[in-house]
Amino acid sequence: MHSDTARAVRPPHDTDQDEKTPKATGPAPTWDPQQYLRHAGHRARPFLDLLARIPALPAEPGRPARIADLGCGPGNVTALLTDRWPDARITGFDLSPEMLQRATEEYAGPTAGGGSLDFAHADLADWVPEETYDLIVSNAALQWVPNHPGSFAAWINGLRPGGTFAFQIPGNFTAPSHALLHALCDAPRWRSRLGGHGARYTHLLEPAEYMDRFTGLGCAVDVWETTYYQLLTGTDPVLDWVKGTALRPVLTALGDDRVAVDAFLGEYRDLLRGAYPPGPRGTVFPFRRIFAIARKEA
Repeated sequence: MHSDTARAVRPPHDTDQDEKTPKATGPAPTWDPQQYLRHAGHRARPFLDLLARIPALPAEPGRPARIADLGCGPGNVTALLTDRWPDARITGFDLSPEMLQRATEEYAGPTAGGGSLDFAHADLADWVPEETYDLIVSNAALQWVPNHPGSFAAWINGLRPGGTFAFQIPGNFTAPSHALLHALCDAPRWRSRLGGHGARYTHLLEPAEYMDRFTGLGCAVDVWETTYYQLLTGTDPVLDWVKGTALRPVLTALGDDRVAVDAFLGEYRDLLRGAYPPGPRGTVFPFRRIFAIARKEA
C-alpha cells in the first residue's frame, strides 16, 4: 500500500453512528518508509496483478508513454512500471516528505529503457493533471482520499483518448484488524485523543459502485476484487503490518508520548493476537483488495 497522498481526514456522513463518533483531526500521518517496506513483497503483489490487466496505451512510436503514479510511496512499486513501459516518462506523486525522499534517492533518474522516473509533491485531495497522460495509476492510496470518486471526471479528462486510469485499494476495513482498531480508538481511555482515528475508510465504494462511476463517464471498465491469504511470519506480524499503514495516523496523533504509544500498542497487540492466532508456519492474514481499470474512449 502506498503512503498518504492526501489529507488523512474522515469524510462527513449522515448516519447516527457517525454523529456519535468524533471526527479524526490533526496533521497528516508521518510515514516510515523502512517500516512500510518490511512487507514489500505482499504489498507489491496486488499492483502486479493490476498491471497485468492494464490494456495497451495510446502511446505511439517516437512518443513514449506519459505515466502518473498517484501515491507513489517509497517508489519501489512505481519503478515496476518501467518493466512494462521501459521508455516511458513516469512521475510519482506523494504528499509524504519521508516517502518522496526515499523514492528520489533510490529510483529517480534515467531508466534502462531510455525513459525517466521522477517524483513530485502532490495532495490527491486537489490534484488535477497539468498535462495529458496515457496512464494514471494508483496503488493503495485512494483510501486516504475521502473525495476521490469526485475526482474521477477530472482524472479521466486528463487522459489521452484511449488512455487508462487504473487503481487498487484495500477493501478490508471491516476485518478484525481495522474493526478492533476502531473500537480501541473509541474506548474510554483513548477516545479524547484518538476518537475517530480508527474509522477513516467509510467513504470507500464497493466494486459495483466504482463500475457505475466509470461507465457513467463513458469508459470501458474492468472491476474485480481479490482476497489474498497472506502468511506473515515473526512476532506479532499483523501488528507489524499495520504499523506501516493503518496505525500511522494513530501514532502521529500520540506523537512523542512514549508511555501512551507503548500502552496503546500493547492493548492493540493483545486484541490482534486473539483475532489472528499464529499457526505452525506463520499467521494467516486475509486481505481483500478492490481493483478498477477505466479506459477512456479512443
